[in-house]
Amino acid sequence: MIDATVELLAERGYEATTVQAISRRSGVHTSAIYRRWPTRVALIQEVTLPLFREGRFRPTGDLRRDLKRFATAMAKQYATPEARAAIPSLLAAYQAGTVTAPEEFGRISLRPQFNAILDAAGPDQVDPAVDRDDAFDMLLGAILARTFVPTAAARRPPIDRSVDLVVRMLRPERD
Repeated sequence: MIDATVELLAERGYEATTVQAISRRSGVHTSAIYRRWPTRVALIQEVTLPLFREGRFRPTGDLRRDLKRFATAMAKQYATPEARAAIPSLLAAYQAGTVTAPEEFGRISLRPQFNAILDAAGPDQVDPAVDRDDAFDMLLGAILARTFVPTAAARRPPIDRSVDLVVRMLRPERD
C-alpha cells in the first residue's frame, strides 16, 4: 500500500492518489487500507512527511552537526517526488479547512526530534529563553522554501547557512 501510494503520487499527483487507485495498484482491498489509515490524507501524510522513528536519529550533543544532519534529512525527504507532489496540496487543504491537521501529527511531527537535539546540546549551546517552536518553525520554513519556492538567484543557499542562522538564534548571549 505504501509503495503504491508513493508510486501514484510520483506518477499522477495528489488528486489522482485516491484510496481506490491505491487499492487497484496494490491489490489490497479498500477496507484493509481504511483499517490502517482512517483517511486518504493520513496515508499520504505517512508516506510523504518525514518519519524519524525513535532511535533512528540519535543526537550527539554537537548542536550544529546534529542540526545539519537533521535539516539535511528533512530536505532530502521533502525533495522526493511523492513529497513534492503531496505537500503543497496538503498545505492547501489545511489552509482551506477541507482537511484539519490530524491528531496523528504528533506521531509524524519532527518537533520531538528537534527538541531532543536541543536537549542533548545543553544550556551552554542553547539559550533556555529561546522559544524552541519558533526555532523549529524557522528551520522548517527555510527548508520548505528551499524545496518548494523557485529562486530567482542562480544558486540555492546551502543548508549550512540555514543551520548556522538557527544555531546563532539558539546560542545563549555571552556577557
